[in-house]
Amino acid sequence: MTKTPGFTREMRPGEEAGVEALLRLAFGGLDEARLVAALRKSGAMAGEMVLPCDGEIVGYYALSRFIRPKGWLCLAPVAIHPDWQGMRHGKRMIGQLTEWARLSGTYVVVLGQPEFYGKAGFSAGRAARLGSPYPLDHTLLAGPGTDAPRETLVYPKSFEAL
Repeated sequence: MTKTPGFTREMRPGEEAGVEALLRLAFGGLDEARLVAALRKSGAMAGEMVLPCDGEIVGYYALSRFIRPKGWLCLAPVAIHPDWQGMRHGKRMIGQLTEWARLSGTYVVVLGQPEFYGKAGFSAGRAARLGSPYPLDHTLLAGPGTDAPRETLVYPKSFEAL
């Protein structure tokens, strides 16, 4: 690709179809698009960010509110168009998010590849004392301080369908 994407920004009304197309392409199925639709419908969605380029959405991530602990956010899903992967766009997007989490004092949890998310500012070590229905060896935490908080994660109901 010779084009350069713009800056990560909030998703705008009318971009839902572009996000759905990206999720289907990036993940090879409908599960993530269904998760996003369910999070929107349930009111658990806290924010959606996109990485635009020439009218297309080439990157995306969603933040939803945990049921518990209150005020914590869950990062899922994260997608980069396959033609744009390996160019550090995902790391840049997620790095901006982890810096926002640190500065705003907001804890953000992700379930994913430790090597990728660790390079973008998430910490597996800080997530070690969390209780989760998902594997802790793939659970990472970003946010304020350097402590390892002791909390039990209760995900939005929309995640139960995965």
